[in-house]
Amino acid sequence: MLDFDGNPLADATVPDLTDEELVGIYRDMRTARRFDERAISLQRQGRIGTYASLAGQEGSQVGSTYALAEEDWLFYQYREHGVLFAREFPPEHLAYWMGYESGNAALADANVFPLNIGVGAHIPHAVGWAMGADYRGDDGLAVAHFGDGSTSEGDFHEALNFAGVFDAPAVFVCHNNGWAISIPTEEQTAAESFAAKAEAYGFEGIRVDGMDPLASYAVTKAAADLARDPPEGRLRPTLIETVEYRYGAHTTADDPSVYRDSAAVEQWRERDPIDRLEAFLLDTGRLDEEAIDAIEQAADDQVAEIIDVAESEKPDPEQMFADAYADAPSEIDRQREELIDAIDRHGKDAFERE
Repeated sequence: MLDFDGNPLADATVPDLTDEELVGIYRDMRTARRFDERAISLQRQGRIGTYASLAGQEGSQVGSTYALAEEDWLFYQYREHGVLFAREFPPEHLAYWMGYESGNAALADANVFPLNIGVGAHIPHAVGWAMGADYRGDDGLAVAHFGDGSTSEGDFHEALNFAGVFDAPAVFVCHNNGWAISIPTEEQTAAESFAAKAEAYGFEGIRVDGMDPLASYAVTKAAADLARDPPEGRLRPTLIETVEYRYGAHTTADDPSVYRDSAAVEQWRERDPIDRLEAFLLDTGRLDEEAIDAIEQAADDQVAEIIDVAESEKPDPEQMFADAYADAPSEIDRQREELIDAIDRHGKDAFERE
């Protein structure tokens, strides 16, 4: 497998996974893809806000999460919905994309920190959590997912420097999907790769075929094992660069036809992670067409339930003021009182979506 410039990537062997786990990876990838399709449709209908599509990146997201232990905590940005499906997607979470912060609350039960919408801003938080876990003698790791554009942010460099200096039990997963909005990889960095940046911080970086869920699993498992039990002279953190491609727009507010060739998208679709794993499972007798149909139906049902739960959310309009300030300015207090007065006069139903 080659990267965008024709350089070889780490090859995959079949990892030591049970048949159930292999089918589970496939199932979660299919469900994540179905969620993605429905979420884009919901946004076009005005039922959710701006949304970031994951299509094409399911392999790295789901495969890497299967390599982790339950006590490991996940830190992610706005595109890695697949990691949640690998951790049993909380149905309430879709409410976040409808504008309700309550949608983030359910993630704690899955050992996932709240979604981060700022580019790279969560990476220092992951390192801080990892350092805290190390001080307490806890077993868990911090695993931070982010896009290649985050490597141009100061937060990325500060976080990786702390991780190296303090030997934090952390794994960094950089999703190189070819574009940071409209900026291509070659204009994002002059380095040979994003993985090579780890060398500056004293620990290992590795590139992997992110369109291959089993390769993503194997590399993440090795990184997690290193973070848990490093040999003498080795630092615990690892920077993983998953080379993949996002099929869709950066978000539903973006038009990728302005800056990229549609032929490239189709070329990468030939390496689709779901199709590749499905072919492997069929060839090895772990799946048949009947099982695939059942997985598709289960995915439809699960995503339909997620949407029903999210759309049943009826938050209190006053909550938009709850966590904005420790001591609210007088103007904010005035606006809050104005809202309460409007609710008293018109009723809460007037402020709920139709």
